[in-house]
Amino acid sequence: MRDLSASIVIYKSNPDLLLHAINSFLKSARVSLLYLIDNSPTDDARHLITDPRIIYLFNNQNLGFGAGHNIALKAAMKSSSKYHLVLNPDVYFNEKVIPDLYQFMEEDHSIGLTMPKVLYPDGRLQPLCRLLPNPSMLFLRRFFRFHKKLLEKQNLAHELHFSGYNKIMDVPFLSGCFMFLRVDALRQIGLFDERIFLYTEDMDLSRRIHQQFRTVFYPHATIYHHHQRGSYHNVQLLFHNIKSAIRYFNKWGWFFDRERKIINQRTLLKLQNEFQ
Repeated sequence: MRDLSASIVIYKSNPDLLLHAINSFLKSARVSLLYLIDNSPTDDARHLITDPRIIYLFNNQNLGFGAGHNIALKAAMKSSSKYHLVLNPDVYFNEKVIPDLYQFMEEDHSIGLTMPKVLYPDGRLQPLCRLLPNPSMLFLRRFFRFHKKLLEKQNLAHELHFSGYNKIMDVPFLSGCFMFLRVDALRQIGLFDERIFLYTEDMDLSRRIHQQFRTVFYPHATIYHHHQRGSYHNVQLLFHNIKSAIRYFNKWGWFFDRERKIINQRTLLKLQNEFQ
């Protein structure tokens, strides 16, 4: 797969988890390039680089998630890469995942982004297919997790639980932990919005791709994601979460976002018809 590249942005990342992610990709795509973008204050991760297919870039500052990946995406756009994988450092998978997704994208050029089924390491499903949220939904999910009945009711539709997560489906918001991207789509819609430092940048990019291409959940490939939810345990990350949400809604609209309403209604109607 000489026309495939990938990038992992790290910041003080767990070296064992990171190495698992690196090996998962390199074993799956044997002739591809992997960009390791290091936003950490030190270059301790450099010693993990033992494969010539890895391009290690130490920024000596925290540029943020989207800006870090954009370094690799810009390189991919200038090269022969047809596809690029945005990969989290706490994800791992078997050797069939990349070839399966590659073939799936090759069969339908209207797809700009695809994401496989995502599980916790213990096998539980991570419901990462979502509608576009309004501010109330994000506020509820972030600060009222103790109100389980209300949250479950909201998530039933927002996270598309009724679908069963066992069929291919078009979804407007696919998680940034594993984004299999068509580079030509990025040439048309642009890269990550670097004004969003951390969190919601995947929502923004997924939405922009969805405007012009299909954004598709592909359940026939499975990955595993540790998903540590840093903003629930770290005040600084919580600040970035809130700031990024503000930037996102300032860009797209807060409570009055006509396009969001249309996209969500269209997604629900299509899925409900398919799953009846």
